[in-house]
Amino acid sequence: MTTTSSSPANNPIPAGVPGTHGTHSAPRQPHRWQFIRAGGVDQVVFRSGEDIALIAELDQKLWVALACPTRGIDFDPRTLDLIDSDGDGRVRPPEVIAACQWACERLRSADVLLAGGGTLSLDDLDDTRSPGADLAREGRRILDLLGKKDANTLTLADISDRGEWLASMRFNGDGVVTPQTAGDDDALRAAIEEAMRTHGSTPDRHENRPGLDRARAEAFMAEAKAVHEWYAQGDAEALLPLGERTLAATEAMRAVAAKVDDFFARCRVAAYDVQAVAALNPSAEAYDALSGHTLDVGAPPIAELPLAPVTPSRSLPLRGTSLNPAWADAMAAFARDAVAPLLGELDALEEEQWQALRRRLAPCEAWMEARPANALSGLSRDRVDALLATRDALFALIAEDEAAEHHNRLLVDLEKLLRLQRDLRVLLHNFVSFKAFYQREGAIFQAGTLYLDGRSCELTVHVQDTARHAALAGLAKTCLAYCDCTRQGQKMSIVAAFTAGDVDFLFVGRNGVFYDRQGRDWDATITRLIENPTSVAQAFFAPYKKFVRLVEEQVAKRAAASEAGSQSALQSLAGRVATADQPAATDAAKPPGRPGATPTAGRVDVGTVAAIGVALGSISAVLVGIFGKFIDLGQWIPVALAGIVIAISGPSMLIAWLKLRQRSLGPILDASGWAINGRMKVNVRLGGLLSQTARVPPGAKRIAADPYRERHGLAGVLAAVCIVGMGVVLAWRMDWLDDRLPPRLQHGTTISGQ
Repeated sequence: MTTTSSSPANNPIPAGVPGTHGTHSAPRQPHRWQFIRAGGVDQVVFRSGEDIALIAELDQKLWVALACPTRGIDFDPRTLDLIDSDGDGRVRPPEVIAACQWACERLRSADVLLAGGGTLSLDDLDDTRSPGADLAREGRRILDLLGKKDANTLTLADISDRGEWLASMRFNGDGVVTPQTAGDDDALRAAIEEAMRTHGSTPDRHENRPGLDRARAEAFMAEAKAVHEWYAQGDAEALLPLGERTLAATEAMRAVAAKVDDFFARCRVAAYDVQAVAALNPSAEAYDALSGHTLDVGAPPIAELPLAPVTPSRSLPLRGTSLNPAWADAMAAFARDAVAPLLGELDALEEEQWQALRRRLAPCEAWMEARPANALSGLSRDRVDALLATRDALFALIAEDEAAEHHNRLLVDLEKLLRLQRDLRVLLHNFVSFKAFYQREGAIFQAGTLYLDGRSCELTVHVQDTARHAALAGLAKTCLAYCDCTRQGQKMSIVAAFTAGDVDFLFVGRNGVFYDRQGRDWDATITRLIENPTSVAQAFFAPYKKFVRLVEEQVAKRAAASEAGSQSALQSLAGRVATADQPAATDAAKPPGRPGATPTAGRVDVGTVAAIGVALGSISAVLVGIFGKFIDLGQWIPVALAGIVIAISGPSMLIAWLKLRQRSLGPILDASGWAINGRMKVNVRLGGLLSQTARVPPGAKRIAADPYRERHGLAGVLAAVCIVGMGVVLAWRMDWLDDRLPPRLQHGTTISGQ
């Protein structure tokens, strides 16, 4: 364990330590950190809350990770979302530092953050400063609301379901009031419903029921006030010559004003020139067009005709058969509501009377044209006044609901503090240091355990894009198997690191079982494999295994070729046997020769046999020479054998050793969205723990031999003895052993030479 301190030049020292009482005006000594070395990297040890409070002083070059995603890791996403202040889905050192300082500012002692558990006593909150005091009061309020008046401890479970009991409260802080919020006030309830009908609604944040927020309420009341003021302008005596009946008279006049003006204009033209009378009245052709259809007096073609026949007399009948039937009802209402009250009972209306009537109603007409064009303009004056009467009560209700938002913010702060108390230590041990991984406590990036090929692989990571991940993860110099995992219609992808055992039987398509961190089992299938050595011992046998595989492939190819030739020969022979009773079709094409001579086929060339003999002799001579030189080594034969083995296995072992020294966790996590600051080595010892092979447990014993084991028996021993004997005889016959045998045994002579 080493002890060091960070440079004050890189990390300014605060005047006081958050989470403790009092400040120090004099400069204090730099904080002394403690480190352990794991994975070839110095990693900080969090011994006390002071280490957490002063984490800003720790040089970020000593942090193991500089960023991690908020999803795809085994960590509460809600906690990560509260730490991720910019909401970009990634947590970085400034956000971790801010979370640590934020928590320490609200606690009496930062040691609480190392305890974990998600439980917080109100006495742990620092009530000498505003942030801690506000949380203490809110915590007390929540406990009282939950019926725990005698309790002094808050748990995460106490506020995790806050949505349910906030929904049951009349005011929940979202500033949205519903008709139910009005309670027994029927007028206020009706005003809220009317505002929702005319100006829309917004869902209540906790109940998800439609309600009214401040913006809509203000717009609603503004329109109601505009209509009220418009009604108030109509109280002027000049606007209402008929009192309350003036509105009806003006409406009746406005309904027929265009047609009446059209009639008097036509009559004036007719008075100007009698010849225009025929043109100003409907033509016979217009009536012929109407006669071909089923007539309705209110149909548009009839309504477009003049109000009455146009004559120079310029008098408009108000009733009678000479009036256009399409306008009969409108003219009757005009005569009743406007003409009779202002001009008396008349059967016809002169143009001067019409102009006088319009002048009398002009102020009221102008006032009506100024009617506000909003959603409330069609309501009666009494209804508008009733809505305006609820204005103060409505905004008071909204303000009271908005006031509860302060409690909501404090509630979120309490949740954040409880989550940090539970999870911050875990995050620091998986972000600032990798203590959880190197002490095999289960790092947050480990997805679970893969069982495949007689091994359990603990170093597994979630993967979103296999091709993209493999491009970077291949630099880890680790044997990686990408697997697609399925379970009950769900699917995910992982990558598992095989860091021990051999890789001879790892191939695409092989199946296994994956257990996630929740213990659920998934079907796993290898979809991609990145091969790398898992140990030097495995690399030692790799060349021989490769040689055996090549021999097997060549033998298989030769056997396949021989089988194909045999099949062709058998097929040819079967064809000749099947046609033996038929005369040869090629007798006429036989070459001339001696009578009765039979052509010879398949004759062996003596030269070829000689060439083969010479080749075999040369090969045997070379082999005999090599064997003789090998025997000449004498006591150096074991060294020669070791040299041959090293020559064959040495390069493979050297490459494996170099790759194992470079085997790292960093590229695997970088490909998953992390930013790893160190190399994070995975040596052979750690790899043996991360990928454990199948072993019979201690104390167990085998109660029976394998009935299906390979049986070499006496035949194998005899074959080995025969091979050795043939080698000795060959060496003796070739005089290779003359220099090695005793004199009495050389060429059958005795010691005396007799």
